[in-house]
Amino acid sequence: MAEVITGIVDEDSEVELKAAFAPNLITTLARVEGRPIGIVANQPLALAGTLDIPASQKAARFVAMCDAFNLPLVTIVDTPGFYPGKDLEWRGMIRHGAQLVFAYGRATVPRICVILRKSYGGAYIVMDSKKMGNDLCLAWPWAELAVMGAGQAAAILQRRATADERAAFELDYAERLLNPYIAADRGYIDGVIEPAETRQVIAEALATLIDKREALVSRPHDNTPL
Repeated sequence: MAEVITGIVDEDSEVELKAAFAPNLITTLARVEGRPIGIVANQPLALAGTLDIPASQKAARFVAMCDAFNLPLVTIVDTPGFYPGKDLEWRGMIRHGAQLVFAYGRATVPRICVILRKSYGGAYIVMDSKKMGNDLCLAWPWAELAVMGAGQAAAILQRRATADERAAFELDYAERLLNPYIAADRGYIDGVIEPAETRQVIAEALATLIDKREALVSRPHDNTPL
């Protein structure tokens, strides 16, 4: 993921924040064609890029900071979901995940999302999905957007099937559903791009969104999930 970010941003413009804390998620300040941005990205080399409590806290704080200082947000997604475990549930995984959802939902700066590989389940939603109201959502040609992967789906839906039937189900599931074109047809992403086009498309989107304004509803304050 670090190599992907380096290929997108201007040379020698990256400043990673809290690198040693929650390494399964990267938060970086950088520039694209001279425009300062904030980047939130999953790191598959740590905990497979899953979201846990520290990663959710780290991302929520960073998103809120970028929104406070008017920095556009670029979210780069490659995650199989939330980190599983009873311990995390007892410690409030859902509550901390909600803080990240809230931070994105409250942000009024330009928001661009690029899905590189996996984007499954609840983690798909909280990583600034299209339905969260981002301005542009893109995917690479081999991106997978689904509730779960083919193996997990087969384990649930074909639990009484034979090994051959389960393998056939997994193959059919992957061919029919685990591709970005189905998601684009259903309005979950705006377009499919080649990896080499990523920097150019992001730069053009930032230029287009430079004058973005949102009409906020008058209210005393919001209600952050704590």
